[in-house]
Amino acid sequence: MSILTTYRLTLPAACLAVAALVSACGSSTTNKNRELYDGVPFKAKAKPVDKKVNRADFSIEIKGADRSVTGARKAAAHAGTTYCVVNYGSSKIDWAVDPSDQDVQLTLTDGQAAFRGTCTP
Repeated sequence: MSILTTYRLTLPAACLAVAALVSACGSSTTNKNRELYDGVPFKAKAKPVDKKVNRADFSIEIKGADRSVTGARKAAAHAGTTYCVVNYGSSKIDWAVDPSDQDVQLTLTDGQAAFRGTCTP
C-alpha cells in the first residue's frame, strides 16, 4: 500500500471523527434549539395585542407552563425582552404582571401562562 492510498483512507475517517466531535458539542438548547428555562424547553410566543393601533403593547403565551412555573416566568421575561429589542431597540418593559415577581401568583389556563407588557423607550 502506498502513502497516497493510506492518505485517501484516513482523511475521510478523520473528517467523520471531527464532525462527530463537533456535533456532540452542545449548548443549553434542545428540542428544536429551544432554550431551557429551569431545565425545561418552552414554546413562548410574543405578539402585538393590536398591531394596527400600537405594536408596543404585546402579549406572550407560554405553552406547557405547568411543567415549571419558574421556567415559564423566565421564558416569558426572555420573550418579552427579545420582542422589545427587535421592535424598539430597547429592553425596557412595563409589565402588567412582571414575570420576575415571584410573589405574584401565576394563573394557568389549560397548562398555559399569559403575560402582557408594553415596550418603553
